[in-house]
Amino acid sequence: MDSDSIRQIPEILKLKSEIKLAKKQNRKFSYFYLSGSSEGMRGRSQRQLPQRGGIGEEDNNFGRKQPRKKENKNKRQDLKYSSTHPIPSFKSSAFATSVHRIFRVNATVTVESPSYSATGGGDDTRKLLLRVKDLSAVIAESRQPILKGVNLTVYEGEVHAVMGKNGSGKSTFAKVLVGHPDYKITGGNVSFKGENLLEMEPEERSLAGVFMSFQSPVAIPGVSNIDFLNMAYNAKRKKLGQPELGPIEFYGHIAPKLELVNMKIDFLNRNVNDGFSGGERKRNEILQLAVLGADLAILGEIDSGLDVDALRDVAKAVNWLLSFKNSVLMITHYLRLLEFIKPTYIHIMEDGRIIKTGDISIAEVLEKEGYKAISGT
Repeated sequence: MDSDSIRQIPEILKLKSEIKLAKKQNRKFSYFYLSGSSEGMRGRSQRQLPQRGGIGEEDNNFGRKQPRKKENKNKRQDLKYSSTHPIPSFKSSAFATSVHRIFRVNATVTVESPSYSATGGGDDTRKLLLRVKDLSAVIAESRQPILKGVNLTVYEGEVHAVMGKNGSGKSTFAKVLVGHPDYKITGGNVSFKGENLLEMEPEERSLAGVFMSFQSPVAIPGVSNIDFLNMAYNAKRKKLGQPELGPIEFYGHIAPKLELVNMKIDFLNRNVNDGFSGGERKRNEILQLAVLGADLAILGEIDSGLDVDALRDVAKAVNWLLSFKNSVLMITHYLRLLEFIKPTYIHIMEDGRIIKTGDISIAEVLEKEGYKAISGT
């Protein structure tokens, strides 16, 4: 897909909104679509809007007439999307200028738990997604120990929240699992869907279905959101041996995701995180997750700096992801996030280890009494 075609998508979205408005007002709307030129989307030919079913025969094809299928009026026709859309290869990402930038824009990760299964055994018929066992790591340059035997077990469809003081090792653990060069693994192992995660290159981990949103994602001047998302999504499809999506097909994939995170159409033409507020950056991270998908989504303090409305929008998107039986691992300091995204388990991390695992009551104790009530220090 060329850049001109990609940049037409926001105008197509706007056009579709105008058509829906015309339908509500019971009036005609004249339009046609000329591929390759945004100026071609001006009204010329008369097309009567149907009484039911959206915007007519041109609905998702914009000018390519398709025979209308019979619909069950009592059945809602929802778009369906694959639950796994890993991010593109770090090595082949043309829109990134360094390894660090790529890690911060769209990386892969996982996090921690006590030496026992967080689920305590449970139902053996569940699908095991992630198992971290005795993982230890140091800072590569100074050899300072950071992780000192981290353990976690995550099953399909679970939500795990990781809490801890600043410096407890939460963010470092995420970078270690991504394969960040600033850290060196000194012990332990990690399996993801039965494969050795630590032997995978960063792009392989991404394609396997792991995604991470960062607390402070960096800006990428000169690269629009629509270019970024389209390149990422089609790079993933290419790696999986699937055909790339054209402009209209990609629009069909991304449009519901914009609504999910309550973003406007013109957001797509803005450069990635360039001039964004803190809340906009967080929404953009979740939009990337919704578009690219993941079996395991790691959310790095996604609630930091968000007001209640923005947090509610972010939580709605995350809960949508969970509806596909995907798993989420959240790093947070606050109880309020857990009120919107209900955790299966909560883990407390201290000094590079998981020291306690439990339910929402742990977070409630922390909110009232602080970490001293949990760790005794």
